[in-house]
Amino acid sequence: MAHLEALFGTEVIGKDGGNVAVSSLADKDVIGVYFSAHWCPPCRGFTPALGDCYTKVTSAGKKLEIIFVSLDRSEEEGKDYFSTMPWLLLPFDSDQKEVLTDKFGISGIPALVLIDAKTGDLITKDGRGKVQNDPNGDQFPWK
Repeated sequence: MAHLEALFGTEVIGKDGGNVAVSSLADKDVIGVYFSAHWCPPCRGFTPALGDCYTKVTSAGKKLEIIFVSLDRSEEEGKDYFSTMPWLLLPFDSDQKEVLTDKFGISGIPALVLIDAKTGDLITKDGRGKVQNDPNGDQFPWK
């Protein structure tokens, strides 16, 4: 759990706008870190596909959570874009945004990094490719 808090801080934002303790994610198998922005056309194309895959995987009882890291220009734009997503949000002004971007070497978006929730180990930096090649999540956890 400490490894998750080192990555994300102690709280992220839930769909209802309330805070969600990062420690509560310890029961997941995989955490996706989704770097995206509303102004990015490829992101706007991938986000619905990722949402569909997320819904299929979680509806099947598989333990996946995704945390959206908004690279939008303003918090308002980021929250508006987040309203189209079924997962969690890293607070817009979080210091962890730069930590995550640097740690995973994010140079372009959309980017989906998959990490093992139990250990914090990197599964893949190509989560986008994994989802595009397996839209139903049949091969989850994509290791």
